[in-house]
Amino acid sequence: MLRMDAGAGPAGSSGSGQVGGLFSGQLFRDPTGQALSRVGVVDVGSNSVRMVVFDGAARSPAYFYNEKVMAALGAGMAETRRLNPEGRRRALAALKRFALLGEGMGIAPLTVVATAAVREAEDGADFRAEVARETGLHVHVIDGEEEARLSAQGVLLGWPEAEGLVCDIGGSSMELAEVRAGEIGQRVTSALGPLSLQRFAGSDKALDTHIARIVAGLVERMGRRHRRLYLVGGSWRAIARVDMERRAYPLHVLHEYRMTRDDVTATVALIEATEVARLRVQTGIGEARMSLVPLAARVLASVVGGFRPQEIAISSYGIREGLLYEQMPAALRARDPLLEGCRHAEARDARLPGFGDMLFSFVRPLFPGLAADRERLVRAACLLHDVSWRAHPDYRHEVCFDNATRANLAAISHDERIWLGVALLHRYKNSRSGSRHAPLFALLPPEALREAEVLGKAMRFGAMFSVKDPEDMGRLSWQPRKGLLTLRLSPHGEPLFGEVAAARFASLAAAMGATTEVRVDGRRTPA
Repeated sequence: MLRMDAGAGPAGSSGSGQVGGLFSGQLFRDPTGQALSRVGVVDVGSNSVRMVVFDGAARSPAYFYNEKVMAALGAGMAETRRLNPEGRRRALAALKRFALLGEGMGIAPLTVVATAAVREAEDGADFRAEVARETGLHVHVIDGEEEARLSAQGVLLGWPEAEGLVCDIGGSSMELAEVRAGEIGQRVTSALGPLSLQRFAGSDKALDTHIARIVAGLVERMGRRHRRLYLVGGSWRAIARVDMERRAYPLHVLHEYRMTRDDVTATVALIEATEVARLRVQTGIGEARMSLVPLAARVLASVVGGFRPQEIAISSYGIREGLLYEQMPAALRARDPLLEGCRHAEARDARLPGFGDMLFSFVRPLFPGLAADRERLVRAACLLHDVSWRAHPDYRHEVCFDNATRANLAAISHDERIWLGVALLHRYKNSRSGSRHAPLFALLPPEALREAEVLGKAMRFGAMFSVKDPEDMGRLSWQPRKGLLTLRLSPHGEPLFGEVAAARFASLAAAMGATTEVRVDGRRTPA
């Protein structure tokens, strides 16, 4: 249940259809609608104050605006029990700015939540009153378990099928929540935020013992049955960025980045052995964030050692996305975030919106027995096949690849991003030799690269074969045992199979290692 301080107003816990309080707004009045009006959310944490404005496809919103101020509200609070005076000044200044930005964007009032620092400080209520007076913003204070629940919902927004343990680290606290089958189970909070640990007066060994004792209690409460650990929070993302640097990992997208327990061990050791200033230069992480990384690394080592997950995944989605997910009706939550985002991109940017689904039907026969997870990628590629058409023709293939691998897409792994990027690259170019993206290609096995190339060349053929429904003009069939690729043209589609179309059809066949046959209304013609 949502727990708020007095005066915040009532709220339910079902996630939709609530009245009053923090979740009283009707952001998704039409469950069948794809478009999302701009929604502004502000998270007042112990370390940072961040404003995010969402826009785009409702199930897979994009970040229209994103700004963070490292205010450090919770710095020194363990000794004083009060908000850091300089942090309070900086946080108020940021909130004044955010309120004006919200008005300028037409999204006022903003939804503002505060976590551990404001929740626990003696002057927390006074700070909230000052914010209301100076900005007109109402700050909703949530407790630790509610913070854990919202963070877990943020993970579900990005990973609908997430199963495991969500671990959200802030400045002053660390929360855990279990996710399984789209539901959130047990939740617990702890004082393992790096700002809270800064007050520890003992040796490094004593600090590790202190952290391990707290983690042991969390393990006893939550159990060790969690195969995957989802990490939420800026300090975890900073550690992941260090891990990328250590591994010379070529795709610098933190969301869905994966680590093993051995990776964490090696990276924590690197952090302990390296000066913070040097790590900053190597990774580009800001000074305020990097100053907390050594303590956060100690916590992560203990958490991973205690829970022993088989895999550790980084999530860029947390409380702010959880606030959005809270109001989604079940029908909207059930949609695929990747496909919703791709459909929105097609509707906004493609020359022929709606053609992607027709192109998918045209190329689908080339992939018999395709697993469901791969089929959704084929459909996603078809939806995105033309959204970069405004780029210069000489660079469209690179723009397509960059878009797939670096765009704000949810529910897609790094391997899948690269596969999608290779398919879209070949939508506009036959060869990938000499590409600056070669280090990324190397992350996929040869068979996956070949499959993506086949899809790209099939889209390249189908997209220029017809500007209407390609299947009205002709149909593809593929007989793997015979190695025979057949194009059956309708009588009125025969003129469309001109010289350029024939060349692209031949390129597709070459990628498949196929012989070809072209038929017109039952009559065989030269391929």
